Amino acid sequence: MKKSKLLKLDRLDRFDMFISLAKQRSVQILFIVGFLYLVLVTVEIPFVFRTRLNTLSQEPLTRVPKLASEVEFQYKEAPSRPLNWVSENAPTPTQFQHQKQLKPQSTILSRLSFDAESFDPTAKDGSLELHKSAKVAWEVGRKLWEELESGEVKIGSINKPKKPKNESELCRPSVSLSESEFLAHGKVMVLPCGLTLGSHITVVGKPRAAHAETNPRIALLKSGEDSVMVSQFMMELQGLKTVDGEDPPRILHFNPRLKGDWSRKPVIEQNTCYRMQWGTAMRCEGWKSKADNETVDGQVKCEKWIRDDNDRSVESNATWWLKRLIGRTKKVTVDWPFPFTEGKLFVLTLSAGLEGYHVSVDGRHITSFPYRTGYTLEDATGLMLNGDVDVHSIFAASLPTSHPSFAPQRHLEMSNRWKAPPLPEQPVDLFIGVLSAGNHFAERMAVRKSWMQHKLVKSSHVVARFFVAMHARKEVNVELKREAEFFSDIVIVPYMDNYDLVVLKTVAICEYGGRVAAAKYIMKSDDDTFVRVDAVINEAKKVHPDRSFYIGNINYDHRPLRAGKWAVTYEEWAEEVYPPYANGPGYIMSSDIAHFIVSEFEKHNLSLFKMEDVSMGMWVEKFNSSKAVDYIHSLKFCQFGCIEGYYTAHYQSPRQMMCMWDKLQKQTRPQCCNMR
Repeated sequence: MKKSKLLKLDRLDRFDMFISLAKQRSVQILFIVGFLYLVLVTVEIPFVFRTRLNTLSQEPLTRVPKLASEVEFQYKEAPSRPLNWVSENAPTPTQFQHQKQLKPQSTILSRLSFDAESFDPTAKDGSLELHKSAKVAWEVGRKLWEELESGEVKIGSINKPKKPKNESELCRPSVSLSESEFLAHGKVMVLPCGLTLGSHITVVGKPRAAHAETNPRIALLKSGEDSVMVSQFMMELQGLKTVDGEDPPRILHFNPRLKGDWSRKPVIEQNTCYRMQWGTAMRCEGWKSKADNETVDGQVKCEKWIRDDNDRSVESNATWWLKRLIGRTKKVTVDWPFPFTEGKLFVLTLSAGLEGYHVSVDGRHITSFPYRTGYTLEDATGLMLNGDVDVHSIFAASLPTSHPSFAPQRHLEMSNRWKAPPLPEQPVDLFIGVLSAGNHFAERMAVRKSWMQHKLVKSSHVVARFFVAMHARKEVNVELKREAEFFSDIVIVPYMDNYDLVVLKTVAICEYGGRVAAAKYIMKSDDDTFVRVDAVINEAKKVHPDRSFYIGNINYDHRPLRAGKWAVTYEEWAEEVYPPYANGPGYIMSSDIAHFIVSEFEKHNLSLFKMEDVSMGMWVEKFNSSKAVDYIHSLKFCQFGCIEGYYTAHYQSPRQMMCMWDKLQKQTRPQCCNMR
């Protein structure tokens, strides 16, 4: 018995030992397997990321960082379009290879072919003088570009503060002019460094006696009247240093009319003028601004200056009767006269506040005008007075003592956030070419920060580029080149910029959109035009893909002006009517029309006209003679300003562009920002 029990115990001990050894080996094997797994993970995973995943996308695979704020989320770039994406309307493989060969190698220069024959001065049509001008502009512009490329003009030189040429350019804290000095300066007081918060200008003057006026643009004659007695003058803050080659913007237009206008009652009208387009006038007609109107730095826009018991108060009739029943009398207002009187001396003070300009006359506040156009106080570099007034003296004080940078490139924000996405390899749906001038840095920056942030642009379904010619000032060209290289959204057309030659930029837009971007639809716009990208592309997609089209705010039977500033001579245009053409601020065409325009230009068969939008209408009409074109008219491509439900809105200042983009992000429907 004992022996058998001992045998059983011995067997159990051996079994337990075997089990324990097996457990140890299993643990060891697990450790070895785990170690090998870690080695494989460390070695193989990067290899997989470098090979397998890169065959699917060119984008690096990274973990999305946690966004610190809602602002960062707002500016987070949309994912890039897949490079191997194929549209059902994409070109055939042979067409694609041809277009790919035409893509420029990371250049900011337009590939439009310019040569001496492109501007043949022997042309027999009405564009003879324009061709001559274009040839000179091309030769000068080409030399300027070669200087830039050679590095002869240094970027650093424009950043150094320039020594003032004369005493008038010094930043003095105050400036004063006597009557004789004011007249000698052409009735303009120059403010070398502009204004700053708290600056004020005092004018001592005397309105002249009223005189008979027969000009219908100044005085509206009633039936039986031969003339109207008029006495008025204008005081304007002008941006003398903000533009070249065009009228300076009227940052503030202050116009008292002592005998009134059509109303025949004294009135003060205030306004702004941006790009030679007047905004909405603010008229003060003697009634105090309503209680629910917005104020400017706490001041009403218009003070009362006439006696009227019914002073347009917001008080209701019921409230007025209730106060009468309880014995509360109506407060009697002070009876102030109109602040200006013929032959009587006045002291006017214009001051710059936080929200706008304030005008006081003889110590009493008269009007307040909110800032509108997006220009800063530094831009107000001149004060002009003209009309029926004798100026005795002007004194400006609390002016900025440090010289500001009047170079417009101060508006640039060199941040990667605003860089354009790279041009995709495949054709795009819509290409938008934006006409711009070399020194319009603020306008381009506003476009980058507004509608160019649309998801269709950020994802490269839509591509937008600025088209800019060479500027007369070399330092502007240097900054322009630097801007183009940083943001990658500028195409430089190498000719000396000229308003009559804007048409060359339009041809360059057709070349880039049709060949480089290989777009289905090509749009032309301006840098002061806000574009609703989604609405524009939807309009283009409504047209059958086999049809050629021309979409915009189309003018039919429009006649050329034969007199005035925009006069067109019979040598320039012999016909009495223009062909149908879309207004320049925004129109779209099918790509076949763009290819036709470039082809005709390269064959030297393209007629040029100084009005860019009319030129396009002329080219489309020529194309229409061989292939039918659908002309599609829409008022939503706004020529003047903005309307509700717009597709494009013209004459928008940089501040308005940002406001419209903000509203488009927050509102369910597009709204205007009429701040001018």
